[in-house]
Amino acid sequence: QRIKNYFLSYLPFLNWIYRYNLTWFWSDLIAGLTVGAIVIPQGMAYAGLAKLAPQFGLYSSFVGVMIYWFFATSKDISIGPVAVVSALTGSVVEAVRKDHPNYESYIVASALCLISGCIVFALGMFRLGFIVDFIPLPALAAFMTGSALNIAMGQIPVMMGNNKHLNTRQSTYLVFGNFWKQIQHCNLNAALGLASLVLLYFIRFICICVGRRFPKREKFFFFLSTLRVVFVILLFLLISWLINRHDPEHPRTSILGKIPRGFQNMGVPYIDKTLLSGIVSYLPSTVIVLLIEHVAIAKSFGRINNYIIDPNQELIAIGVTNIFGPFFGAYPATGSFSRTAIKSKAGVRTPLAGLISGLLIILGIYALTEMFFWISQASLAAVIIHAVGDLIIGPQTLKRFWQVSPIEFFIFWIGVIVTIFSSIEMGIYITVISSGALLLFRIAKARGDFVGRVQIQQIKLNSDGHARITNRNIYVPLDHSDGTNPTIIPISPGNGIFIYRLNESFLYPNANYYMERLVEQIFRETKPGKINLYGSLGEQPWNLKASRHPKKDQRSDDQRPRLHALILDFTGVAHLDITGLQNLVDVRRQLDRYADKKVNWHFVGLSNPWMKRALVSAGFGSSDQG
Repeated sequence: QRIKNYFLSYLPFLNWIYRYNLTWFWSDLIAGLTVGAIVIPQGMAYAGLAKLAPQFGLYSSFVGVMIYWFFATSKDISIGPVAVVSALTGSVVEAVRKDHPNYESYIVASALCLISGCIVFALGMFRLGFIVDFIPLPALAAFMTGSALNIAMGQIPVMMGNNKHLNTRQSTYLVFGNFWKQIQHCNLNAALGLASLVLLYFIRFICICVGRRFPKREKFFFFLSTLRVVFVILLFLLISWLINRHDPEHPRTSILGKIPRGFQNMGVPYIDKTLLSGIVSYLPSTVIVLLIEHVAIAKSFGRINNYIIDPNQELIAIGVTNIFGPFFGAYPATGSFSRTAIKSKAGVRTPLAGLISGLLIILGIYALTEMFFWISQASLAAVIIHAVGDLIIGPQTLKRFWQVSPIEFFIFWIGVIVTIFSSIEMGIYITVISSGALLLFRIAKARGDFVGRVQIQQIKLNSDGHARITNRNIYVPLDHSDGTNPTIIPISPGNGIFIYRLNESFLYPNANYYMERLVEQIFRETKPGKINLYGSLGEQPWNLKASRHPKKDQRSDDQRPRLHALILDFTGVAHLDITGLQNLVDVRRQLDRYADKKVNWHFVGLSNPWMKRALVSAGFGSSDQG
């Protein structure tokens, strides 16, 4: 049974395949054909971003949908070429070939795919899927928005036909400036590209409006809208053929050209030390994007459709897909937001829909390559611009970022600006590092509150209908830092007794900060046990603010109470580490000396026996106490 459960955990399809039925099949057939029709033109378009021939986009599309369903815990995800990963792959290909021109582009891309796939697979096997949770939404939104702007700006010259006169791989702001400098070189491609882009948005707008106007036919217009990419590509393929059919060797507009039938680049991927050293610096950014884009999309659609995905299993699925992909000539692939959204809305029932998409892609690879010859590159550029436009965060989301967390709002803009003025890789690193730094800062500056008692009266009705008044005590911050009603005045314990509430785990980043605030407040509100704590002038610490004449201090009329007891509320503390415990021991010694007696320490709200055990080992109480 244990062996069976082990295999079931890594091959989730075994849990549902025996229940597969005709109802599921028809839903999967519709969704699979829809996604398959869309991924063919998208795959060829994204291959251009990766600096590869169009057929490599088809190979990646095929492997993604054919392998993923074996390992999937999401029915909606569509794995294949995506814009951001394709752009990253293109950067790696160009960088490696600049130093080592003897490597073919597809060899570099396949090596990147295989190694990044192995890393992601290892992360999944070691159950490290939780690391995706450390990437917050603003950081994800920042690099997606920045990447979308970067990709769109790189494709505008292709759409307008003047891409041969400028370097579209430069920083976004440079491409933008150089595009306008070379605007006079735009040609007939601009007519095809702009018309394609306008038509894509027009069809979507019309289908949305008509669907809202006729709710009963909304699903029909949804399918019309999803097939707009296929329609536009076919329409402008026909126009491209009419323009260039008389002289295909010297076309008047940019076309894809000859695409070989079948899998022409199958084989064992080639990797050597030189190639490995060339791509190793790009692996972190590639792995980060593969992880967060896929898992974030899978979790999102899991919540929408009311099921739970396993992040570790999803990492295994991405890893296996990218490990086997290079043997078919594929480059790195991950979950696509646009195709996943379409697949979900099309009513997909199981991951098996990917198999149907794969069969349609096979048809394209073996039967439609001659037709692909006439596809307009300007139209493909318009398809990319249209697709990445949905990745740009809108003003309403930005407004919510500002209202909830202004700091994360600024992190978002830092990530976008770095991506525009530097590169996608740098934007990824900056957003991840900034988010990590913010997390550490929030942990290190965790808030602790001195709390006081507030008595609350509750009126309850007895079974006989008579009112009964009950009183209960609650404890709130004395300074109202948690937003409690400022007109309510908490009663301080007083008489040298303090109640201090810790609101986060007591760990090494914040232990010193917690204790500094605690000691500061105690020193401010109590007097030392001895009138002259340090005796002679020579015994005083050099940084102590005190009178130059200690004897005068003995006549002090200090009315503050002496310190008697300290109550620490650990209700919000989930973990206590060695550094935190040592800080407690050090502060106990400091306060005992300050009070000139043993200060009573009390702990409330201890959530687990390990914390009790740690405190007992440090001398706070004994093991026979409750």
